[in-house]
Amino acid sequence: MNNESIIEAKNISKFYENGKVTALNEINLKVTKGEFLVIRGSSGSGKSTLLHLLGGLDSPTKGKIYFENQSFKDMLKKSKFRIYNIGFVFQTFYLWSVLNVLENVLLPLLESTLDKKERIKKADLLIDMMGLNDKRLFAVNKLSVGEKQRVAIARALAMDPKLLLADEPTGSLDSKNKENILNIFRKINQENGITIIMATHETSKLSFFSRDIELLDGRILS
Repeated sequence: MNNESIIEAKNISKFYENGKVTALNEINLKVTKGEFLVIRGSSGSGKSTLLHLLGGLDSPTKGKIYFENQSFKDMLKKSKFRIYNIGFVFQTFYLWSVLNVLENVLLPLLESTLDKKERIKKADLLIDMMGLNDKRLFAVNKLSVGEKQRVAIARALAMDPKLLLADEPTGSLDSKNKENILNIFRKINQENGITIIMATHETSKLSFFSRDIELLDGRILS
């Protein structure tokens, strides 16, 4: 890990309902390349809102965000910028139930310059990394909750993103699967050098992360 910034939020605030609801209030956050950062906080603390802003899924009401020291707003205007740079993992997976495991992982790769054979090879490598070789051609609605989350992670990694954002990725998992998912995240962070920002309301072992911060009522506590 170095001190080079991958994403930085400067004095960002997010208001809803014409300013009546404050989701985030004057947030300053710098995330360096190679970090595994966990953002903790109870429901309604602003974790998901912050993650959505850092992923370009929404825009701040005030303040600015920078991606590798360049205006994030400007970068997002570039064709396919987000799919090549940022991966997302959500608590609800957002998998296509009519597709099998391989087809779900292949979806982002349709945007790549790889030919069909190379795309399948890459998807298979990710499926293998997730320990799902035996489920490769299973329909995702036949998978367990933990297996679905691993498919979602494989799909998020398909385009070799620089930044992986995970919103409550272990929220619907049992303790064994939670530990499995955190081990997978730690592995891809350490071995692939992918920066990970994970939001959770849970108290996981700090040894998994390189840094943790806590949000309360839209502000960073620590």
